[in-house]
Amino acid sequence: MVDVSTPTRRTGRTRTRTWAVVLAACVGQFLVVLDVSVVNVALPSMRTDLGLSTAGLQWVLNAYSIAFAGFMLLGGRAADLYGRKLMFLVGLGLFTAASLAGGLAQEGWQLLAARAAQGLGAAVLAPATLTLLTAAVPEGPARARAIGTWMAVGAGGGAAGGLIGGVLTDALSWRWVLLINVPVGVLVIAGAAVYLAEGRTGERSRIDFPGALLVTAGLASVAYGIVQTEESGWTASATLLPLLGGVALLALFVLVESRTAKPLMPLRVLGARAVAAANVAMFLIGSATFSMWYFMTVYAQNVLGYSAMEAGLALMPTSVAIVVGSKCAPRLMARVGAKNLALVGTVVAAAGFGWQSTMTADGDYLTSICLPGVLMMAGTGLAATPLASLATSGAAPGEAGLVSGLVNTSRTMGGALGLAVLSTVAAARTDGGTGPADLTAGYALAFRTSGSVLLGGLLLMTFWLPRHRPSVRR
Repeated sequence: MVDVSTPTRRTGRTRTRTWAVVLAACVGQFLVVLDVSVVNVALPSMRTDLGLSTAGLQWVLNAYSIAFAGFMLLGGRAADLYGRKLMFLVGLGLFTAASLAGGLAQEGWQLLAARAAQGLGAAVLAPATLTLLTAAVPEGPARARAIGTWMAVGAGGGAAGGLIGGVLTDALSWRWVLLINVPVGVLVIAGAAVYLAEGRTGERSRIDFPGALLVTAGLASVAYGIVQTEESGWTASATLLPLLGGVALLALFVLVESRTAKPLMPLRVLGARAVAAANVAMFLIGSATFSMWYFMTVYAQNVLGYSAMEAGLALMPTSVAIVVGSKCAPRLMARVGAKNLALVGTVVAAAGFGWQSTMTADGDYLTSICLPGVLMMAGTGLAATPLASLATSGAAPGEAGLVSGLVNTSRTMGGALGLAVLSTVAAARTDGGTGPADLTAGYALAFRTSGSVLLGGLLLMTFWLPRHRPSVRR
């Protein structure tokens, strides 16, 4: 048993058990991130089987991402107050049950509801995985390596989603991209119940459920408004009402957090320069890079004519690149510093997005998918690990779960809103055209837009991100 709430002497047996905690955390994170991308190649099959509209297909992705992002602060705070092990088990249990429901869905609305429930389970699970890890591994090189492993496994989950989804869709059916989570989830729950010890850093108290509902509803409303621009335009009431309503809900969330005795997100946390700068940077990187998997997959299938499995295989080098980037980041951080590495990684990713934006309707695999994809994701892996390290290293013990949840929230929130915006950008460029040249022009504009966002993030990090990690507040 590993007591993740108190330090222990680093005996050989303790180190072995510590890495058992790291393994559980990494498997949980792999599942959470996998389900962001695993459905991409299955979307055409889902549309045929369940009769989903184009907007409905986008909500198969956004229902998960928005629930994930919106409730992750709640999940992080719950891990601090009610125990990391308990929240790990609750989150993974809900995630597994929702995966079963989604795999058995017979109507489009049932699939969307299951994806939202999956996102809620992931929001509880993801912060618990990082707090389990940071509590079990002391700050220093060992923790940097553990976070690098955690980031690499998470990145690998997102990257492997295309291949896993393609194999399962072609060999079995789209339902198995969700049902595959069930046996894995059951095994991890059984192992975690036996081998993880409980630990929490805060006294039990009420959780700010109104805050969680406000931020989630606000994000969902903004995303819905952005999606509506594709059909109605930016000035239509169907677009403006949800956009303005979402902004109002998010403003109300900030007001509630500033006045409630037990806020979901204490605004003072963002007073730390490292936390604020790293989270804004993570939001921008997430908004630019999350949709890459979606656009690369639909480009391979809708333009180049790849099957679901071929599209997954085509993205394998990209999958390897993000894992390698994340794993190399801790060692490079020790040599060049966290800020410098985040800047270098962002430059590499932006170069990849710029290259990808030159794609053509008759492009070849090497220059239209493989090499630019490797640059995009290697750079993302190099940038994300130092940003997570900078954000979490200054957290007080009672706020570790909160800050961990905030890091994941920023990245996922950026990804959900980024996908909505970039899909609208691509659709506006195609202007209703469905031919390969029209689709390619839309996808290329989305990649150019993402590259511009990354360059904006680079400028922000240059002037705002601190060069050294803050010391841990006690």
